[in-house]
Amino acid sequence: MIKFFRKIRHKLLTENKFSKYVLYAIGEIVLVVIGIIIALQINNLNERRKDRAFEKETLSQIKENLIQDRTNLINIKAWHQKALDASAKLVDNGLRTKKMDSVPHWLGEVVHFSRFQSLTNSYEALKSNGLQTVTNQALRKNLGIYYDDKVNHTNKALADIEYVFNNQWLPLIESHATQFEFKKILEVEDMQRFFIETNAWRILMLNRDNIGATIGYLQNTIDVIDVTLSLMPENLNKIE
Repeated sequence: MIKFFRKIRHKLLTENKFSKYVLYAIGEIVLVVIGIIIALQINNLNERRKDRAFEKETLSQIKENLIQDRTNLINIKAWHQKALDASAKLVDNGLRTKKMDSVPHWLGEVVHFSRFQSLTNSYEALKSNGLQTVTNQALRKNLGIYYDDKVNHTNKALADIEYVFNNQWLPLIESHATQFEFKKILEVEDMQRFFIETNAWRILMLNRDNIGATIGYLQNTIDVIDVTLSLMPENLNKIE
């Protein structure tokens, strides 16, 4: 294109010597402008390529993190489901009396807590670079919902369970337990007296709804991960 303009300028200069200086100046300006435009286009193209490469690399890492988070949440949910089921058995006086040998194991399933640490490094890197780097608007929205909303709500629900362990169950364990293995067994010297003379039954009753609500939060968070993963582009490991 630049050669084309140079030819036009040369022709005009040879045909009209009077205006050669004006035409020369105009020609140089046009050539400079064209050069700048081309350079800007090349630069913009390179920047877009860099953004797409960063998007693919970061989303690939986020995808791996989400898969790991999902696995952890499913495991935590399974433990809380065991706690909920065990609570139902323990507050059933008739069943508890008939199955006294199972009571320590049921208590072991109830008297526990879980922590969840989401893998957020890649998402934080994405935020630092600008969430608009993610071209899929729905994906961008769901990433925000998961990392900035669901993770916080899930951790708060789990923290409530841990609070009950530390402030309600732990004093009873320290006072009455003859054997305690985390998530396995809670044995006391006299199980019948333990339920009569302590507030264990009351703790079980009051926290069943709390455990059930936590399971709901966990499942909702897992569902958001599933939607987010479904929106991920294919061939993330292939950088074009």
